[in-house]
Amino acid sequence: MLNSNSKKCWLEWLVVRPPTQRLHRGAAAILGLFLLVGMATLTAITIDFGYIHVAETQLRRSADAAAMAGCWEVFANQDEEEDLDYALPTLVVNSANGIAANNVVGDMSPLLTHDDVELGNYHPVNGWTYSSLSETNAVRVTLRRGAGANAELPLLFAALTGRGSQAMQATAVAAMLNSIDGFTEPPNVFETRGILPIALDLESWEAAVAGSTVDNYQMKDGKVVSGSDGVFETNLYPKGTGAPGNRGTVDIGDSNNSTSDLSRQILHGISRQDFVDLGKPLVFDENGELHLNGDTGISAGIKDELASLIGKKRIVPIFTEVSGQGNNATFTIVKFEGVRILDVKLTGKKSQKRVIVQPAKVIGRGAKIDWSGTNTTSHLLTPVMLVE
Repeated sequence: MLNSNSKKCWLEWLVVRPPTQRLHRGAAAILGLFLLVGMATLTAITIDFGYIHVAETQLRRSADAAAMAGCWEVFANQDEEEDLDYALPTLVVNSANGIAANNVVGDMSPLLTHDDVELGNYHPVNGWTYSSLSETNAVRVTLRRGAGANAELPLLFAALTGRGSQAMQATAVAAMLNSIDGFTEPPNVFETRGILPIALDLESWEAAVAGSTVDNYQMKDGKVVSGSDGVFETNLYPKGTGAPGNRGTVDIGDSNNSTSDLSRQILHGISRQDFVDLGKPLVFDENGELHLNGDTGISAGIKDELASLIGKKRIVPIFTEVSGQGNNATFTIVKFEGVRILDVKLTGKKSQKRVIVQPAKVIGRGAKIDWSGTNTTSHLLTPVMLVE
């Protein structure tokens, strides 16, 4: 039996804490638990999505770097004629893989298979096409997680989200474009453009590229020696008179280029000041032409400078016609191309004088891209760049 005081306390408790309020406290606890689980799940999803985004960025960066490495490998090997069809794809894959292996995507460094690396040609207008290896100027890399040698990206909160992994892929195309409209001015006094100030006529250039001239020299152990290498040669030294045979030096700079100016340009390239002194952009006009003053003939005063370049590569202007004689000549330049200098002799009988060059792939630093794709070259390329 409860005494009067006990009854009073019990009644007071019932009045202060009714049954409905106790039920609300229990419901709030259950609701709080559900909210806590929901927030934890949402947080887990957010973290996983952030992890996926970071991994996708890493994958894109790795694909870009692998494509560029593969494209540089193409350039390094295009002068090698022997077993090119067999060796080049493997060399490109190995080079691309070497870079990809140094980049982490999520929890691993992905690997590329031969199917992930493609060789082709990239044109500013037509885009990507497949081509023969000799015409390859681009590499396309597709880097994957979830196919081939790479597993899907494992997610961090699979137990909460019910999603254990994420497949992803990124494709990148790197190219050395061969649509070149001229050259830009060097950005500072320390940088130059590797252009030889000696012009070659288009007819002689095309004959060498077509293999209808002579093949008397080859590179062996880094030196020029006698012998055939399958790459034909032509002579920069003037032969005959009148266009197109009336070759000579061109003034890429002051119109009164001295022998010392030519010597400097031969050894070190076209400087920023030369571009200023030229007084106009070194680019083709709407007709695809660039008119440069020049001097017919090649002076023996630059023989030592030319001889120091034997075995090295340079860029030469290619012309279709020359008007005027002597130092009043004007050359109509229609393209720039890459050559390797093989032999120089500017003394003795005129019939024996020569500056022998052969077509050679050259990277044109500061080359201005012709995005219309009109002015194409065969042996002059821009530095490797990402195009897709």
